[in-house]
Amino acid sequence: MFNGKMKAVTFSYDDGVTQDVRLIELLNKYNLKCTFNINSALLGREGFLIREAQTVNHTRINAADVKHIYAGHEVAAHTLTHPALIDCSRERAISEVENDRIALSELVEYEVVGMAYPGGTGCFNDETVDVIRNHTGIKYARTTTSTYSFDLRDDLITFNPTVYHHREWDAMFSLGEKFIELKTDRPQIFYIWGHAYEFDIHNTWDRFEEFCKLISGKDDIFYGTNKEILLKK
Repeated sequence: MFNGKMKAVTFSYDDGVTQDVRLIELLNKYNLKCTFNINSALLGREGFLIREAQTVNHTRINAADVKHIYAGHEVAAHTLTHPALIDCSRERAISEVENDRIALSELVEYEVVGMAYPGGTGCFNDETVDVIRNHTGIKYARTTTSTYSFDLRDDLITFNPTVYHHREWDAMFSLGEKFIELKTDRPQIFYIWGHAYEFDIHNTWDRFEEFCKLISGKDDIFYGTNKEILLKK
């Protein structure tokens, strides 16, 4: 159970970009909680990406701002420099994950224990999972494979989310309505992930706020960070 409730909602957003500030304002408005997966060695770096024929800002939050920007939410690891871990040596994979975790822990002044795999599901393998499970302080790690399910996962080191907001808007809203109506006697999790810069691609901030309105404020749902939900006591 999650603080006495059988249902829980959590969000997970990657890269530590400046759009996170606007996202956090929305989440806070609706009392929603999120985990932000950050590459500590890239903090403060300016840049842009081309996505769906659109140029979007991809500038990282400054290191000095991490603690106060993400206050009230959770900071988690995303590796130091965002490599495909499947292409890294064992030693480099350990360094990328563990040194990121340690650096972020120093910035936020609490122990970082979660992560999201950089590059997603196709960028790690069984050896990578073994490295993370047995040679780092990571206790849960999110993939990018949507399950469209609310069931708990057996393995937290390869934790598959429910849905990817940016590519699966209709599914996210449909699942949200289903989750609200759900009556259950066993723990269920609705886990949404993405990147905050994606809201800029087609200016879908208002659409995301509609989802926040839909999913928030329900008496039978616990709203927490990944850590609060996945590592519940």
